[in-house]
Amino acid sequence: MKSSRFALALVLCGAIATAFAATARRPNILLIVGDDMGYADVGFHGCKDIPTPNLDALAASGVRFTNGYVSGPYCSPTRAGLLTGRYQQRFGHEYNPSGAAGLPTTETTLANRLKAAGYATGLVGKWHLGNKPEMQPQQRGFSEFFGFLGGAHSYFDVSGFLRGTEPVKEMDYSTDAFGREAIAFIDRHKAEPWFLYLAFNAVHTPMHATDDRLAKFAQIEDKQRRTYAAMMFAMDENIGRVRRKLAEAGLEKDTLVFFISDNGGPTMPGVTINGSRNAPLRGSKRTTLEGGIRVPFIVSWPGTVKPGVFDQPAIQLDLNVTALASAGVAVKPEWKLDGVNLLPYLAGTKGGAPHDSLFWRLGDQMAIRVGDYKLVRYDTNADTRTGGREPVSEVKLYNLRNDIGETKNLAAAQPEKVKALQATWDSWNATLAKPLWGAGAGDNDGPEPGATPKKRKRAKEN
Repeated sequence: MKSSRFALALVLCGAIATAFAATARRPNILLIVGDDMGYADVGFHGCKDIPTPNLDALAASGVRFTNGYVSGPYCSPTRAGLLTGRYQQRFGHEYNPSGAAGLPTTETTLANRLKAAGYATGLVGKWHLGNKPEMQPQQRGFSEFFGFLGGAHSYFDVSGFLRGTEPVKEMDYSTDAFGREAIAFIDRHKAEPWFLYLAFNAVHTPMHATDDRLAKFAQIEDKQRRTYAAMMFAMDENIGRVRRKLAEAGLEKDTLVFFISDNGGPTMPGVTINGSRNAPLRGSKRTTLEGGIRVPFIVSWPGTVKPGVFDQPAIQLDLNVTALASAGVAVKPEWKLDGVNLLPYLAGTKGGAPHDSLFWRLGDQMAIRVGDYKLVRYDTNADTRTGGREPVSEVKLYNLRNDIGETKNLAAAQPEKVKALQATWDSWNATLAKPLWGAGAGDNDGPEPGATPKKRKRAKEN
């Protein structure tokens, strides 16, 4: 068994080397992020009422992570961790920023590093990492930017949308605009290696969909769920269009594609609910339960990464380091990155889990996962559903392999396991910075300029 596994690893490593030799160029990197998606709302997780054929095809073309996480249950902190490759609590970006606050300028982004390595870099979509001039995308490594700076925005109102630093004057439906802009970026840079961060605001509120897509889901009686379905369908269509462009340009095998949601679906009172579902996970966006932090998670590199399923825990911080490794950028110790290069695990040259432990902190909420076990304190709105200010739970212990829904608390039965996990989390927590700003209005990601649209013929608002 070991010899056959080793032989397979050699074949896969050879495939990676062959891919580099055949292309004579470093791979393109396409990082796609959905916003506030429910864990249950994609076909490859069993969704029945919302078709996602293009996301399903992306999952089938690559590796689907069944234990894929993000480092926070909120939009902006997750993005801060994604682009830096570091737990965002290390530099105080623990909550969504409000006002002009954003990603500290002391931090270096993936775009900074890839641009320095000769990549064309672009961001299409949602930024949510600061409005100050020095914090905007083109000062953080992105040569090109089309999108908006805040956390939430109308899908129809053009006010607040920028191309670079200049206001956009005309736009139809933002999800379609983001798809077109992504395709145009690929067209402009197809002769050179590029990094494109395609950050959809779908399916974040406000609930805006086009009439033609709403009509496809007339059978869904719940208005909010119907609008959510139409918004998901729009994002899926545009992901399909971008992937078809890669194929038409002959870049499919030259492009490493990542897909995640920035956090779980908002399903409980106290957050702005969008109609998403997280089953079989418990909890919601804004909690450290699985429903807040476990997300759809795909890595695809046709011809290099063999399609399959990866069951070990991984986190979005890993995508940063994996992208750097694929581009041939050596990670320096002084960068103090928390992510891990996933390619050797996907190739089979490394076995086991990429991480000994994964950690979370959001104010008084916490979690740690070690192997199958998770220790957690969470917002008890997930239980009481009052929508008011509720205390954080007592510490609870779950075995996620046997209990993905976090229903059976093992803390009383396994006090030594609780003690060991708490000690490991405490050691990690001692290395973190104090939050640069506290929880506030920004933690519902809005409102932002243009969040309430003018009446438009095709606009639908739930």
